Amino acid sequence: MPRPASPARPRSRSNIQADAAEKNRPLVEDIRLLGRILGDVIREQEGREAFELIERIRQLSVAYRLKRDAQAGRSLDRLLKNLSSDQTVSVIRAFSYFSHLANIAEDRHHVRRRDHHERQGHVQEGSLAFCFERLAEGGVRADDVARTLAQAYISPVLTAHPTEVQRKSILDAERAIAELIHQRDELHTQRELDDNEAQIRARVTQLWQTRMLRYTKLTVANEIENALSYYHATFLRQIPRMYRSLERALPGHEVAPFFRMGNWIGGDRDGNPNVTADTLAYALRQQAETALRYYLTEVHELGAELSMSAMLVDVAPALAALAERSPDTNEHRRDEPYRRALIGMYARLAGTLQQLTGTEALRHAVAPSTPYDSAAEFLADLRVIEESLAHHHGSALAEVRLRPLIRAVQVFGFHLATVDLRQSSDKHEAVVGELLAVARVESGYAHLHEIHKIELLVQQLRDPRPLRVRGAHYSEHTESELAIFETARVMRERFGREAIRHYIISHTETVSDLLEVLLLQKEVGLMRGTLGEDAVADLIVVPLFETIGDLRQAAPIMRTFYALPGVLDLVKHSGGEQDIMLGYSDSNKDGGFFTSNWELYRAEIELVEHFNRLKAEHGITLRLFHGRGGTVGRGGGPSYQAILAQPPGTVNGQIRLTEQGEVIASKYANPEIGRRNLETLVAATLEATLLHPTKSAPKTFLEAAQALSEASMKAYRKLVYETPGFTDYFFAATPIREIAELNIGSRPASRKATRAIEDLRAIPWGFSWGQCRVALPGWYGFGSAIEAYLGQGAQRKERLALLTRMHRQWPFFRTLLSNMDMVLAKTDLAVASRYVELVEDKRLGRRIFKAIEAEWQRTQDALALITGEKQRLASNPALARSIEHRFPYLDPINHLQVELMRRYRQQKASGEVNERVQRGIHISINGVAAGLRNTG
Repeated sequence: MPRPASPARPRSRSNIQADAAEKNRPLVEDIRLLGRILGDVIREQEGREAFELIERIRQLSVAYRLKRDAQAGRSLDRLLKNLSSDQTVSVIRAFSYFSHLANIAEDRHHVRRRDHHERQGHVQEGSLAFCFERLAEGGVRADDVARTLAQAYISPVLTAHPTEVQRKSILDAERAIAELIHQRDELHTQRELDDNEAQIRARVTQLWQTRMLRYTKLTVANEIENALSYYHATFLRQIPRMYRSLERALPGHEVAPFFRMGNWIGGDRDGNPNVTADTLAYALRQQAETALRYYLTEVHELGAELSMSAMLVDVAPALAALAERSPDTNEHRRDEPYRRALIGMYARLAGTLQQLTGTEALRHAVAPSTPYDSAAEFLADLRVIEESLAHHHGSALAEVRLRPLIRAVQVFGFHLATVDLRQSSDKHEAVVGELLAVARVESGYAHLHEIHKIELLVQQLRDPRPLRVRGAHYSEHTESELAIFETARVMRERFGREAIRHYIISHTETVSDLLEVLLLQKEVGLMRGTLGEDAVADLIVVPLFETIGDLRQAAPIMRTFYALPGVLDLVKHSGGEQDIMLGYSDSNKDGGFFTSNWELYRAEIELVEHFNRLKAEHGITLRLFHGRGGTVGRGGGPSYQAILAQPPGTVNGQIRLTEQGEVIASKYANPEIGRRNLETLVAATLEATLLHPTKSAPKTFLEAAQALSEASMKAYRKLVYETPGFTDYFFAATPIREIAELNIGSRPASRKATRAIEDLRAIPWGFSWGQCRVALPGWYGFGSAIEAYLGQGAQRKERLALLTRMHRQWPFFRTLLSNMDMVLAKTDLAVASRYVELVEDKRLGRRIFKAIEAEWQRTQDALALITGEKQRLASNPALARSIEHRFPYLDPINHLQVELMRRYRQQKASGEVNERVQRGIHISINGVAAGLRNTG
């Protein structure tokens, strides 16, 4: 009889550390390689003295951060304070570029580890393979998945904003370095490795000799160009690959084209006077050119590959007819029907490019011919080729290029991405008010009571006549806004209905805000028919609920809107879709981290309850659009956990979410990581829809969350809005003023020319706190809330047990605490205290920073108490490792940023600004953003 197996011995800490070291060895080698090359370049370009200074700073910073060497810290402080402006800029550039290069190495290692796990047969959470394993375990059949995808709509939406710090030239050089680092894993001989290193050295030299900053403010056209670079690098090729993974997981089932890309750049006018009808048209032309040039290249390559002769293989009649219609008469290709057909298609695509964008194709076998009327017509021709290959032993030839191209056309059409239009509700009110006044319908529209506004707007929507008076003079604002609507109509006719589908209303506070946009659609022909009869609207009217007050009114506003006579029929006739956008940033700035998340959760539940009834009775589909940023304070954090933590029934196969700033680069600059992030969105959406991982939370959980929210918001607002001098502290102890001057976005940092926190955009608000390493929007108020909730005495033990159970059982609460854990790990109050020295009123600085320190400690203690983890990121060792290795290189940048800000502000006061000092500050902002990564 065999002896029972001995219980496995627990592995020693030294063994675990040794395993981790071995796993991370390639990462360490890559970082050392890139660091060595950067050092060589600095020594060559700046001289040995500059290199030795930077190396001395590096050694002291590592000793101070990792070895807790206090003497090293004091030496580092003295050294940094005594640098000249030129030395300071050189040091900041060196450490900033090291952060950029470390990011490249980490991204490569992430892909490397994932590939290793896949080879071992281990699937990772968030991957499609993991998703399908979970679905199978949950009894979900392939039919159910295919049916869900047929009704699904998943869309990441790229946006531009005031903290985008990367120049395209820098991004392109870094992509080249990333590709070279990737190639090293496949090289074996020393000569190959030496050649590769020489190429990396060339690109690092390019980085060092390339200006990191822009001389001029970023334009909307620049932002459009930057966004399109991710299509070239990642989306056009990786999204079809993602679909192929789905097809392999669902053999025998058609995978519907459910995935769409969205874009705000060129259509988002909220607070950005630089976005006009012209920029909207420009954005769509550039997008079309990107898509069409990709198709032209792929069709050209297909022509080279499909060289089959009609003397050797039969073709389908439809393919023969397509070849006969081709203008290609070259005798050498007379027996090559596929090539002739593709040359004819290329000529038609070239004609389409010319017609839609005014540009020429790069190569011509024959002259451009009749343009395609639509992407669907081009797709039909591709299907003819696919079917002919399938029926004549050519399926293998379709697999490599043709089928990915077909999927690309399904996803991107001729428009590439859906451009959202966005404007603030008060701007619409002004236009409608002027239209009504000039038409002598109502002279004081803005001052009407909401009930009377609704009555008047409904009346106008039932009147088939337009409000505009021919020949009348309107203000520049009204003309500009109407031009956007008119351009949207023309663009949809030119590029297809998917080119523009959504109109987002910022600061939606009333029902009239929605009706005004419907009326403006009616004025230009985007809405046809009359409300209550046969009305159809081309653009989905999307309310954006942003502040705490707006979120609380979201469900009541939508209930009232749909109760108006004719609105329900209008939405049904227009496609039966209702998007609602939820704002994470402004709600956070308004009420703090916990309250923002809680009010979003509550609003979603109320909205779903209402729309579930509309779905059952009228077929109206609700799609929530999450306005997430990069920082946790703006809804950032891992997408997979965020989607699974949504309230029950809120996903249902439908989700849109914004991708912003540096997050776009970190997620999508590397094609492999880009595909993984795209797959994660799909996997999380399928799991949230089909496995229902989030059950309704118990009443005790909801009551506890409400109590925590009230206490958290009270603590947050007491500091931010009720503490005398807090605004002065914020503008002095963070780089907000310097960020506002930096050429890093086409949009102003503030909505109004004031210093009020209320008027400041949420993005630079969060970005500034991240720069000074406080990250206040991602945690402040939670510690006080837990302290107040637990209280003293007998109830404390019982309530703590409830909180630990919430953390264990409630995905919403667990994800919220996980994100807070990450934020606290990236804060550093020792570094932050240096920024307090910039506050002129020393007593004010000490008083407010003391309050921040006390709340930080309360929050740390609360998190440890609930999770049982004394160390930050105990459950995320990969991120903990990343932070441990990167922060010694980040600390000097922060210290020098403070010193340069001090000099710069003194110089401004005296009227003698040193441009070198200003440039150093702006480079330091870039370096800190790169080091922290999720800062946008």
